[in-house]
Amino acid sequence: MEEVHKTYYLGETQIEALCGIDLTIEKGEFVAVWGPSGSGKSTLCNLIGMVDSPNSGNILFQGQEIILLSDEERTELRNKSIGFIFQTFNLMPVLSALENVMLPLQIRGVPSKIVREKAMNILDELGIVDYIAHRPHKLSGGQQQRVAIARALITEPALVIADEPTANLDSDNARKIIDLMRKINSLKGTIFLFSTHDQRLLDRVHRQIQLEDGVIVDDKLREKS
Repeated sequence: MEEVHKTYYLGETQIEALCGIDLTIEKGEFVAVWGPSGSGKSTLCNLIGMVDSPNSGNILFQGQEIILLSDEERTELRNKSIGFIFQTFNLMPVLSALENVMLPLQIRGVPSKIVREKAMNILDELGIVDYIAHRPHKLSGGQQQRVAIARALITEPALVIADEPTANLDSDNARKIIDLMRKINSLKGTIFLFSTHDQRLLDRVHRQIQLEDGVIVDDKLREKS
């Protein structure tokens, strides 16, 4: 990101959500964006995730200038290269765990046999293969989060953006989920970008980016443990 600005308007009120952001995130990073409510965390992640566009500045993703892409090209790149994990999981309530994980590739027209095999492998890796027939309401919070992670990973994204992924989990499940994401990051080089207030997660990332009033006020690396 180079000199990125994002402004919103609420009636006649102008809100500067991001003010001249310069930021580079490399392959294999495990990074958290944190700050008070209204600091610009969600806006920053939305711009990086290509679900919103800046008013000015430049964003490059895998060498491509995002502002030069058409809506269709941007959607295709996002669906291919970015996975999303939501605080409230956002699982389809009428689908089983397996069906939820299969959905992103089914939408892309990948043959069902291939999709099912891939989904089963991921769910097995995440330790939840015994619950593939369960619908979300029959799963615990930790189990739902594992399904959400599996769904985000099935497309083999270069980047996973996670909004408060541990906020609704107890300490034991939060630790297990963080360990799981760190393992995936280490083995596959997948970038994980978190928007979080959770100190349990902040203590485990390799890099912390602090935002206040739309400005990066601190950007520090931590020792990998």
